[in-house]
Order: sequence, then C-alpha cells, then structure tokens
Amino acid sequence: MICDSNILIYAAEPGDIVCLLYARRPDAMIASVTRIEVLGFTKFGLLSIQRQTELHTLVTSTTELPLDEEIIQRAIQLRQQKSMKLGDAIIAATALEYGVPLVTRNEGDFKHIAGLQIINPFAP
Repeated sequence: MICDSNILIYAAEPGDIVCLLYARRPDAMIASVTRIEVLGFTKFGLLSIQRQTELHTLVTSTTELPLDEEIIQRAIQLRQQKSMKLGDAIIAATALEYGVPLVTRNEGDFKHIAGLQIINPFAP
C-alpha cells in the first residue's frame, strides 16, 4: 500500500494511533514525491525538534518507490484527464503502477481515478 503524505503527517502527531498503524506496516510504501511533501514544506522548521525527528524517521523508514518513466507517463495521463495537483498525480500514478491501494484521508482528491483503490483510515 502507498501512504499519502497526510497519513505520515497525522502519524507523527502525538497520540496518533490510527495512521501510525498504517505508516508502520511492513508493506507500507511512499511515492518519491511524498518525501518532498512531508519534509519540504515551508513551515517544517517551525515544528518542534521532536516532531521534525518523528516525520524524518517515518519517511526514511518507509520504502520509497522511485519516480520512473511509467509513473511519469501515468501521472501525465491523470493530469490530462482532470485537473489535479502534481503531487497527487504522482502518488496516484505510483499506486496504480504498483497495483496497490492508496491510504489517504483526502479521498476527494482521488475518487475520480478509475481503478485506484482508496483506504481512508478515518472513514466509518
């Protein structure tokens, strides 16, 4: 399964148990852009050292899938079909190319993508 960036961010919250269960699973993976999104946002430096460390640990301990030509082409197709953020297109394309579900809280960003299995840990 591919963890969306928001899953890692929630998992690093003090007291989180919902997302941490997904982020720490042995089959958990991230798209390459997720590392950029999670560690590269502008306010990262404003987080506590403990929170920065937790995010860094989650990102580096999760298998990162490379951005290859097949994923690039799939992301291009997704963006041609419907306007979506580049990061979301790469994450969705990675899940589709590897044939695994996407774990995300932001179902609305991905629900239009045919063939993409979505797991929302917050859904009832």
